[in-house]
Amino acid sequence: SLVWEAVPGMLFQEDRQSSLHPLSLSWVLGYNSGLAVHSLMDGEDRVLLYVSSHTVVIHDVLGNRQYHLQGHINTISCLCVSEDRRWVASADRGPDALIIVWDSFSGIPVRTIFGSHPEDGVSAIAISQDAKYLATISAGTVQRVCVWKWTLPAEKPVCSTELRPDFGYQDYVTFNPQNASEFVSSSTTQVIFYLWVKASLLEEGRALLKGCKASLLSLQTLRTVVGHFSQSVFHFNNTEALTGTSAGKLVVWDGTDPHACPQELRDKPHSMKATKVVSLQKDGITVLTVLESFIVTGDVKGQIKFYNGMLQLLTCYSHSKAGSIRSISFCKAPPAPVGASSAGSTSCTACSQFSATSSSDSSHSVFLTLNRNFILSNADATVFHVATDGINFEKVMEEARKAVNAIACHPRHARLAVGSHCGLLKVWDYEQREYLVSRIFPEASIQCLSFDPEGYFLATGFTDGSVHILEAISLQSFCKEFKFSQGPVTHVSFSHGSEYFATADETYTVTVYKRALRNGSRCWEHFAELRSHYKPIRSILFGVQLDSNEPRLLSLGEDRLLIEYDLNISSKDHLEVLHRDRIEQIAVPLCLAWYPQFSNESFILTANSCYKMKLYNTTTKLCRKTLLGPTYGSPLEKIQILPTTNTADPQKRYLAYITKDKVGLQILPVDGNQHKSSAFICHPDGVSDLATSYDGRYIFTVGGKDCTLMKWEINLNALDAAVSLGGEDMTPFYNLLDGGREGEFFRELEDYFYYAQLHSQGIDTLETRQVSTHIPLEEIPSVMRAMGFYPSEEEIEEMLNEVKFSNYVDTGEQVTKINLEDFIKLYVNHRPAFGLSMNKIRRAFQVLGYDNENGDKVIDRGDLLWLLQCRGEHMTEDELALCLTTLLGKHPGGEGSEPDTSGEAALTEAEIPAEITAEIFAGDILGLPIAE
Repeated sequence: SLVWEAVPGMLFQEDRQSSLHPLSLSWVLGYNSGLAVHSLMDGEDRVLLYVSSHTVVIHDVLGNRQYHLQGHINTISCLCVSEDRRWVASADRGPDALIIVWDSFSGIPVRTIFGSHPEDGVSAIAISQDAKYLATISAGTVQRVCVWKWTLPAEKPVCSTELRPDFGYQDYVTFNPQNASEFVSSSTTQVIFYLWVKASLLEEGRALLKGCKASLLSLQTLRTVVGHFSQSVFHFNNTEALTGTSAGKLVVWDGTDPHACPQELRDKPHSMKATKVVSLQKDGITVLTVLESFIVTGDVKGQIKFYNGMLQLLTCYSHSKAGSIRSISFCKAPPAPVGASSAGSTSCTACSQFSATSSSDSSHSVFLTLNRNFILSNADATVFHVATDGINFEKVMEEARKAVNAIACHPRHARLAVGSHCGLLKVWDYEQREYLVSRIFPEASIQCLSFDPEGYFLATGFTDGSVHILEAISLQSFCKEFKFSQGPVTHVSFSHGSEYFATADETYTVTVYKRALRNGSRCWEHFAELRSHYKPIRSILFGVQLDSNEPRLLSLGEDRLLIEYDLNISSKDHLEVLHRDRIEQIAVPLCLAWYPQFSNESFILTANSCYKMKLYNTTTKLCRKTLLGPTYGSPLEKIQILPTTNTADPQKRYLAYITKDKVGLQILPVDGNQHKSSAFICHPDGVSDLATSYDGRYIFTVGGKDCTLMKWEINLNALDAAVSLGGEDMTPFYNLLDGGREGEFFRELEDYFYYAQLHSQGIDTLETRQVSTHIPLEEIPSVMRAMGFYPSEEEIEEMLNEVKFSNYVDTGEQVTKINLEDFIKLYVNHRPAFGLSMNKIRRAFQVLGYDNENGDKVIDRGDLLWLLQCRGEHMTEDELALCLTTLLGKHPGGEGSEPDTSGEAALTEAEIPAEITAEIFAGDILGLPIAE
């Protein structure tokens, strides 16, 4: 197998085959600085192992290459690696949490454990010295500790135990290197020691738990202030354990009982006691590890110290910019002993603070034994490579330590600007995979970025409301700082000729800046602003007038308003509104873009919270088409049209989008075919923004608080192939119906469709019927309702207009009828994406109702009748009475007779209870079989 034949470094020796997916992860910037960074190789190699969001990254720094271990759907919460660096174990927390063991030589997942801790996932993981066992601790309120023999296919742990909540939240665990049956875990206040025993069972030879004992040791057992616990390790003498603290002390635990026989010494972990507290330093110890016969510590001041078994200081490394140490990882041990060198004995003198009892011989032995370089990472998301034969701290990586929300692609070159909340702004060459220039804005948080159309300038919006215009090459300020926003700037955009740029902020205000001549040079100055929305602004968009080259500006808000501003008649400090249109009735619009020109009519494309994409005429703002968008767990949050190359078919366009946690592609034109879209998990904790490269080859996403940026390579052929496999013509739309083309639902729809055709010609007519495959547009609402879709009057109007004016721009004629195939497309695109939900009805009752004496949410009968007549698309009293009596099956009139509503009000009140719950309303009044 590939695993059996794998050798170190094989990952980067093989030629990667082109991905079979529409999107494939190509590169990752940033990592989870709260987890350790491991060194995988030996010698001078710089091969790192770290976590970025839900991906384990193997990064060859010198070769400028990455390999990504992908398999988790949640953010990875813990990571460990075997002593020989062969096996890597990763785990996550969240729904459907996984534990995956990887072969780092081949990149193949050799074992996946499902449902290990189904409640909340895993908070800590460790692998034994012999790489046969895993110890995991769950992330729930009540934590469970499990031991797994991952080399066996069993889905149950070898043993497990539940921890009491008063033990504290255990988030660190490690095995005894000399005994895989022992391990220790720690929280900030308590340390727990474990011993697990296996027993052979019958002829099966399986292992079962014979005993799993834990011993609790708290700060109260100690007679000195030690601070909070950080990490614990077993001493190499095999009788003691050590715990580092935030007060710079080491707690020494020992389980030796002078009255116990040797066989019993290691069988009583509950006898572990704190024998002494050693004050090593004043600075808090953050990392504690054992290397061969040395104890190594890292602290909040960036010092790495080596001690012998008697806790005598041998040597110390430090660097002014090392910061608080998060992890220390030594390279693999050399295969053979390395001879002593005279240079090595004098070079490790970064601090050279030797204790009074240490000797030059002992320090010399450090250098003879520690001929192993190491990697250290700090709390500021910086990674250093340190050689034990010198004092050089080589900076390997420096990434954002706070949320990364801002991203922008250069319009003409392979450059990408990335900004974070720590004030770090970088420009990255995504072809050469190297940083070009960076700048720090102290005490400032970057929220949004945008290049001008020529790529000369970079507009930067900050959370303090300020805006900076920077030179794109040097990142030096081009204009003075603008600060006209009263809240964080969320969007920034340039017009096509850079005459204007506009911003939107969290106070629902749009601010426009105009280019002006100042002191012989052109710069931008504040023009006007307007608080045009009353809910958060989702997008601002510049465009070009249809009949001129003048810019136009639009903004879209969660208040359902699409606002266009008149820049021509606007004046200094007065921003004029040209049109203000409410484009949604119930759904919330989330994003918009200019739709490519596929016909003679120009459109604006929007996506809303109900998984619908809508096309609006750019002039009239009337909804011209409603289409089912991608349905991948959450609605589309942002969209961008992929740029095209000169060789591409102009009629073949694509859309890039992000949802709450995914990035995807959509083939245009949109028609509701679900096979035309594809999506992949990119940032499980939430995607902040996306950008597309100028040549349409890459999509970039940033994950906000996960501090990572991901580069996705696009394979359009794979997406086109998926469409072909999904079927042609009407097949994809038939598959969206319950049961498909051969199902009962389709046959029922077909019956209703042709009944509507008979109804339009008169049920009782004796005249010759006109055989047709169409029905009049007036029959569309009735058939929709018969199929379980109950559109509002506004939705009905949009449906009828969509069909009526579908060919108007090309032919100048209105469509008056629709065939069955077009009706099915209309139905699947307009109906609710996930059908009716009882939760939505309950939510309405929570808003409109009150709690009765039984604690149920109810609406008073009189209030319900008043709401139906006076709010929303209100009904008249006669319409309401007729509707309710028909629903209740109490219609007093015969078929075909005029309804007599004179006595229906009393009849209605007699049939409807005084207090109505959501269940009564849905089941008894509407008669809907609504699933939970």
